[in-house]
Amino acid sequence: MLNIPSWLAYALLSAVFAALTAIFAKAGLKDVNSDLATAVRTAVVLLITWGIVFYRGHGREVTGLSRNNWIFLILSAIATGLSWVFYYRALQLGKVSEVSVIDKGSIVFTILLSFFFLREPLTPRIILAALLIFAGMLVLVWK
Repeated sequence: MLNIPSWLAYALLSAVFAALTAIFAKAGLKDVNSDLATAVRTAVVLLITWGIVFYRGHGREVTGLSRNNWIFLILSAIATGLSWVFYYRALQLGKVSEVSVIDKGSIVFTILLSFFFLREPLTPRIILAALLIFAGMLVLVWK
């Protein structure tokens, strides 16, 4: 069996499920308002994640969250919600293959924002990867 770090396994699973998300969402958006579809998706995610929290016995830990935790988790939730609203609208109007590539362009923004706000290093390898992702986005949108 492969000996890969657990973070990499989770990241690969995330990528696979993100791909399935796009495919299933596009199929589910037929004749449905994209905002309604986002609300349904959000409700299901809410039920699943709270179910996992309580199943694993972490429900009481919510009282231990600091003010800083709450602020940044709420900001993250707002960003997620807006991302999903725009993503579903884009999926409704465009091709899933094109929308998904542009959506994954968020990696470039994440790299830049992590450098400026979290002071994470920008190595030559990370810069090259970001440039290649950006170039791929340009190839896709170039008509």
